[in-house]
Amino acid sequence: MNSQNKILLPGLNRQAKFLFSKTKLTDKNILIIGSNVGEIANLISTKNPVNIQIIVEDYESLISTKLVLDKEKNVNAKIMSFEHTDFIEEQFDCVYSQASISSPNRKNIVKEIKRILKPEGIFCVGEIVKLQKEIPTFVKDIFETSDIDPIEINDLEKYYLDRNFGLINSKDLSNSLNEFYSIVAELSKSKMKDLNENEKSYYKKFLNQMKHESHAFLKLGADKFIGFKILILKKK
Repeated sequence: MNSQNKILLPGLNRQAKFLFSKTKLTDKNILIIGSNVGEIANLISTKNPVNIQIIVEDYESLISTKLVLDKEKNVNAKIMSFEHTDFIEEQFDCVYSQASISSPNRKNIVKEIKRILKPEGIFCVGEIVKLQKEIPTFVKDIFETSDIDPIEINDLEKYYLDRNFGLINSKDLSNSLNEFYSIVAELSKSKMKDLNENEKSYYKKFLNQMKHESHAFLKLGADKFIGFKILILKKK
């Protein structure tokens, strides 16, 4: 796998690169939320933050994340509910979420993120979104199977502004999904042999979950209805 695309999530490495281009992460305490984010932590750690915390929701995700973490960096991964973390109020300068909170629990997760963010803290969120208001049944089935509750792309900024965040910048990365799902399809078929053992363990569960979604996007026309958008927000 191309090193620049080792972040195997919607948006690939482009969400992190967009964040780097708009903010300075040096000397920051950062929280990364979600599974399959070990490579994100490695990339962000190159910007020399004071501390990076990762939270995942299950043991398998914890083990697979730790497999790829750069042992030389100050990154700590834990199992924790996204809605009810153990962190103190206003602990983090930045919270980063890439395709990890586009769920029916979004409202409670965002409330918790606001609690643990410092005043003026940065929230970089990437969300799976609907590109059209009305979507066909097979796309609804994909969202339901993946536990995704997508917001329409034109309403995403309003959702967060209504929750008292300020918008720093945003970017539609829907055009990155074709590359993302193509990589998923290739790895699911025969390219797993190109990965080392740690990478195989890291991606196996995720790839099994994404096979159907990848086929629908690349072959059945789901690309007309599924998008991805990132926001860089500031806590007011």
